[in-house]
Amino acid sequence: MATWVALLGSVNVGGANKLAMKELRRILGDIGYDDVRTYIQSGNCVFESKETEAGKIGGAIASAIEKSAGFKPATYVFRDAEITDILGENPFRDSDPKKVQIFFLAEPAVNADLDALEELASESETFRLVDRVLFLHAPDGIGRSKLAAKLGKHLGVAMTARNANTVGEIAKMCEEKPTE
Repeated sequence: MATWVALLGSVNVGGANKLAMKELRRILGDIGYDDVRTYIQSGNCVFESKETEAGKIGGAIASAIEKSAGFKPATYVFRDAEITDILGENPFRDSDPKKVQIFFLAEPAVNADLDALEELASESETFRLVDRVLFLHAPDGIGRSKLAAKLGKHLGVAMTARNANTVGEIAKMCEEKPTE
């Protein structure tokens, strides 16, 4: 069995797409995933599965949530080792992890308009795009960032974001031994 991470987009945000984490764990268990664990209320899941394809896992999770909860979230699926690698690639790992956002992309942003992103960045903001991840250091806060607000438009791909602290906690969950 392999350890997988699923990050759900737009769950429990602004009162929309409500899904209790207890219900999410039940849904994932019902479709055959083992040792399902969640972190905070925004749809971060760690689980075990014999399935070897991230796309199949993501599709199964999104469909099961749609059937049970009435909405189909974007679902980003990674192996545990990928999460560890992403944290290792974080160019801002020496900064306050609450000020570093990690944007997980549905696919590589091959047509990203990086010049437009540079123009949107404030003097204090810096970012780096690495494969299916964009790292954003926003020391003045993500809520004030014009860059963060327009990121999707200029990357041209679907995405979901977590702060580096959250991703670190998810990585710790991946290291925990599954229950026997």
